[in-house]
Amino acid sequence: MFYIFAHMLKSAVFKLLLSSVFLLFFVAQAKSQQTDSSFQQKRDTILPENDTVHLPPEDTIFLKPVDTVLRIKNFSPYFTLHVDSTLDYQFEINRNPVNYYWYLKNSPVGLKINKDNGDLHFKAEKSFFLSGKLKYDIQYKVRIGVQNLDDPSDHVDTAFSILFYNTDIIRSVIKPTVSNDLSIDEGDTLNFKLQCEQGSFPLESITYYCNYPIRSSTPIASCGDQFTWVAPYDFIKEDEKVKQKSLVIKFIGVDKFYNRDTAEVKVIVNQAINYPRRLMEYNKLDSTIQIYILQLKATFRELDKKIKHTKNTRTTFDLTSASTSLGGTVFSSMDSPDMKTTGKILPSVGVALVPVKEAVAPNKNDELNAASLVRNDIKRLQYLLTNNALVGDKDPEIVVKTAKMKDELQQIQLQLIDVAIVDDTRNKEELDEYFNNPKVNKKYRLKSR
Repeated sequence: MFYIFAHMLKSAVFKLLLSSVFLLFFVAQAKSQQTDSSFQQKRDTILPENDTVHLPPEDTIFLKPVDTVLRIKNFSPYFTLHVDSTLDYQFEINRNPVNYYWYLKNSPVGLKINKDNGDLHFKAEKSFFLSGKLKYDIQYKVRIGVQNLDDPSDHVDTAFSILFYNTDIIRSVIKPTVSNDLSIDEGDTLNFKLQCEQGSFPLESITYYCNYPIRSSTPIASCGDQFTWVAPYDFIKEDEKVKQKSLVIKFIGVDKFYNRDTAEVKVIVNQAINYPRRLMEYNKLDSTIQIYILQLKATFRELDKKIKHTKNTRTTFDLTSASTSLGGTVFSSMDSPDMKTTGKILPSVGVALVPVKEAVAPNKNDELNAASLVRNDIKRLQYLLTNNALVGDKDPEIVVKTAKMKDELQQIQLQLIDVAIVDDTRNKEELDEYFNNPKVNKKYRLKSR
């Protein structure tokens, strides 16, 4: 090997190549020393405080970029916390925390933050949830901020959410604002509110079922709705033997997982009087009886006039017959034969007038009986109206009085079914005056023996 290397040194080409390599090596060493010397000179140069150093592009690779924006490095936008557990979380910023102040806005009860170091602390005590200050499964949005105490413009504001959950299932309950047993009358209004005790899962819908087909006048769909029902007067029918009915209303609430809660309200509905309708019926019946009394008075007047005319005719025949018989007796006592003959004829004439009287003016006992019956019925109806007069608009005996008046009117109409009723009620004062005339009353008054 040494022999081969010595032989190569004798070659001119090899000598030239070797000298070139050594020359390039020395040039590179010199350039490197010059660069290090220039960079050290730049670093050792003392510059004023506000001057800016402009480095060439090849020198920037040795500098670290400066973080100029205030930010929270470990910010968490969402926290989930179980009840009876503790949360401790310290926020960090890209600055020295000595000159910064931490604060919270809209924070739930119990949530705190250390104003100096940003330590977030919360102990989820169950008392907060039992008292209603906090609720489960609700996202509370909390605003958090950090402020530089020396520079007002140096601050950051953001927000995070915190949610509390509980593994214990608390059942939601419907609470009507009335007792479970109620008693109302027909015509009364049943009105109460459906309140709810919300548990782990709030009730999302409410419906109701009844043992009788009823309908609330206000919609029932959620907690806080008002149930309103007016008990109709025909809830208990008139032909039913019972005087009260039991209405059972079941309110069923359902949450989002279809868990149910049922509240039951039992209502006893008592039969009551529909005073507006009953009063209308009574007034109509009273008006009918008043008109019927006037018709009977007009009928009585016509019957009494017929009876009076017949009586006058029969009285005239009786006087004529008596006068004829008396005249015959007088003429028979006279001396003149003609007078005696006339006296014998006149009694026969008086006897002949009797059948004529019966043919012309027969004794109308039917009209007399009908007139007496009509007069008695008029008196009966007048007494009926007086005896069954209402005490007030809500007379508790209005149903009984109305039924009694209706029955009496039907009986009287059946008694007078064969009597031709005169429909003449134009002059009420004249009819009353004729009916109450003392001479007329004297004819129909009961006479003692």
